[in-house]
Amino acid sequence: MGIDINCDMGEAYSIYTCGDDEAIMPYITSANVACGFHASDPGVMHATVVLAKEHGVKVGAHPSFPDRDGFGRRYMKMDRKELRDAIIYQCGALKGFLEMEGMTLNHLKPHGALYGAAWIDEDVATACAEAAQVFGVPMYGTTGTMHETIWPKYTDVVWEIFADLDYDDEGRCIITREHKSVAPEQAVEQIMRVVKDGVIRSVNGKDVPTKAETICVHSDTPSAVAVAKAVRQAVDPYIERNGG
Repeated sequence: MGIDINCDMGEAYSIYTCGDDEAIMPYITSANVACGFHASDPGVMHATVVLAKEHGVKVGAHPSFPDRDGFGRRYMKMDRKELRDAIIYQCGALKGFLEMEGMTLNHLKPHGALYGAAWIDEDVATACAEAAQVFGVPMYGTTGTMHETIWPKYTDVVWEIFADLDYDDEGRCIITREHKSVAPEQAVEQIMRVVKDGVIRSVNGKDVPTKAETICVHSDTPSAVAVAKAVRQAVDPYIERNGG
């Protein structure tokens, strides 16, 4: 199976910007577009879809807890059905812009705290999966968590690693409020150990088995463009050419 490179994008709002989507887009193969609850607005969503289309990049939804002030990185306790409906609402908004541009929704990848909560909270994991099932798209998720035990009951799952985040001894990325700068060579070393050896090294030096079918680079990392370029060069031989 070919490797996909994904990036969280469209995380701007009105006149405020976050990340250099235009510079990063040439190096990725799929974009996770913010849907309004942690970042983005209708104009930003549409512009991001258009930019992805220009570069032949697939587009997935990047829904969040309703936490704009916290950029979606704060956990929120919500009823499962309420959360499911909030995710469907966000994905539906993005899907409208995709249809306007003759594109289809490619996947669903929860953002920030929602992604992490679905590792351990069955209600959160189920709400995410039920939303993905509505749209008939796969999820992007982490092995060794409820992403692996719950999500396959509802839809396909594409296993993900992060090039620019640290990992704990359970093989889970460490979600922080702000992303620190990462040296491109460090990011490449991390992902290539997964691609070639099937393990990721934790902050405590433990090698944890994992799988990588898609690699995430974040647009709001200070070194994001350099990291995206280095990752693309490193995994280019593994990219499935007919996949976009």
